[in-house]
Amino acid sequence: MTVESLFPRLEPLLPRVSKPIQYVGGELNAQVKAWDGAGGRPMVRWCLHYPDAYEVGLPNQGVQILYELLNETPDVLAERAYAVWPDLERLMREHGVPLFTVDAHRPVRAFDVLGVSFATELGYTNFLTTLDLAGIPLDSADRGDDDPLVLAGGHAAFNPEPVADFLDAAVLGDGEQAVLAITEVVRGWKDEGRPGGRDEALLRLAASGAVYVPRFYDVDYLPDGRIRRVLPNRAGVPYRVVKHTVMDLDAWPYPKRPLVPLAETVHERYSVEIFRGCTRGCRFCQAGMITRPVRERSVTAIGEMVATGVESSGFSEVGLLSLSSADHSEIGLIAKGLADRYEGTNTALSLPSTRVDAFNVELAGELSRNGRRSGLTFAPEGGSERIRKVINKMVTEEDLIRTVTTAYSAGWRQVKLYFMCGLPTETDEDVLAIAGLAKEVIRAGRRVTGRSDIRCTVSIGGFVPKPHTPFQWAGQLDALTTDARLALLREAIGRDRAIGFRYHDGQPGVVEGLLSRGDRRVGAVIRRVWADGGRFDGWSEHFSYSRWADACEQAFTGTPLSLDWYTTRERVLSEVLPWDHLDSGLDKDWLWQDWQDSLTGGEVEDCRWQPCYDCGVCPGMGTEIQVGPTGRTLLPLSPT
Repeated sequence: MTVESLFPRLEPLLPRVSKPIQYVGGELNAQVKAWDGAGGRPMVRWCLHYPDAYEVGLPNQGVQILYELLNETPDVLAERAYAVWPDLERLMREHGVPLFTVDAHRPVRAFDVLGVSFATELGYTNFLTTLDLAGIPLDSADRGDDDPLVLAGGHAAFNPEPVADFLDAAVLGDGEQAVLAITEVVRGWKDEGRPGGRDEALLRLAASGAVYVPRFYDVDYLPDGRIRRVLPNRAGVPYRVVKHTVMDLDAWPYPKRPLVPLAETVHERYSVEIFRGCTRGCRFCQAGMITRPVRERSVTAIGEMVATGVESSGFSEVGLLSLSSADHSEIGLIAKGLADRYEGTNTALSLPSTRVDAFNVELAGELSRNGRRSGLTFAPEGGSERIRKVINKMVTEEDLIRTVTTAYSAGWRQVKLYFMCGLPTETDEDVLAIAGLAKEVIRAGRRVTGRSDIRCTVSIGGFVPKPHTPFQWAGQLDALTTDARLALLREAIGRDRAIGFRYHDGQPGVVEGLLSRGDRRVGAVIRRVWADGGRFDGWSEHFSYSRWADACEQAFTGTPLSLDWYTTRERVLSEVLPWDHLDSGLDKDWLWQDWQDSLTGGEVEDCRWQPCYDCGVCPGMGTEIQVGPTGRTLLPLSPT
């Protein structure tokens, strides 16, 4: 069977849209494999979709890893698709051009599996556009055997219930081993002649434990709107679906040959994930909770990946990626080894994520040795020491001043400080303390350098309670109060030109909160917003709060539900949460106790260096924390 390229039909449309190059494909290290394999086994074809613009989606580390891994596998091909901007969407509908991949411009509907990566819930409306443009029925129940299996992954997949009606399945946790397991199940089903249709394929996947299939679970509700229970409706389907955890990162050294974009993207660097997971225990941080335990990549493997990645891409920046990169037990050795290797070249090192209390003089020196200094971002998260104890962010004002002083002394002239507004128990005073911290940072920088060109940017994000965290029960701050506190902070910072101030207003955060902790009934809201023109909700110029509020009012009329019911309402321990049947490894009683401890400012140390706190992950999932020192050094590879 041959699937023809859609490019001859697409090409005449491209001169009429903005940034047409993002739809062309052909990037360095992109791959196009023959549609029909030559190995005698059934070919399994994946379309990997990131439901946002090319400039955001192409650098996504998860998509790049799976793209390369699948294409390395015999009798498997993977291509990529991104969200198209409204200008091209309109033209595609007018001219009957279905959604295509950027690699070979094949129709998305022709693939066996459509794998969607949800980094944020605000991509849900784009996801519906993807299905509709591809010619795939929105509802899973309406799809036939010729439609691809629609799978979701990414952090938002740990509560896929708001899009449960639109998904065939969701993958929880690490994807490397999971996609290969899914591939073999699909291959076996195809090899047998697709017995039982897509329902049988999904039943095999669910029974294997590889995925969660929403249609195989029934949800009952109480009269007050809360969930009564969630139960499987098919024999052989597990009561709880468990996340996937890759324990040996050295065995999965991807991406080896990163994609080099043709158009400008949000990140243009080679990123190597130096460890996965975090046990700092920040109570707001879903990523840290759901990726436990910590698994470090060895120094040797990091060195090999950087050498290969830089040589194959030509990138001039290497990002050492993780949730808190300076926490790697051998970060000093890694930074020094890479700085030695690339000294005298145009290759710079960066730590995209750096804890305030993990940055030091030696690390600053290695990162700036070649004279190029990428941006430094530190995240105290809370303005006052009291609120930092509530969120278990054990950083003092002295820690922050010492860290930024180190950075300014090492030659940086600007740092970015990230905080949140709307944290549980927060008061106006907690937020106003951010202004005092920023001004002290400027004073300290000027004092240690003797210069007046010291700058500090304060960036504020709204707190959104997330599933699988101690704050999953918390009430979210309403948009009006959030905006009022941000106005007070802006006034307190004043007209000091040394301090930049960036913030997001409260309304997008409320919608994110609805989608983060919503259940299956929220799917009706998403559908209404999409039908009313909702697209690119993560972009301020496209977001419409009134569209979401109106859709909630229409969808929830005559029920106990409302936008506030899903967002500002505080939950109790006895309530069945929409994601309770999805197992991240964290014990619910442990999460609840940590939530209670937060209300009194109780702090929890990092279990990498302290006795186990029984969060449930390691014993429950048969995993363990993996940290150095490994005793291994960077290979003496010469710069190319």
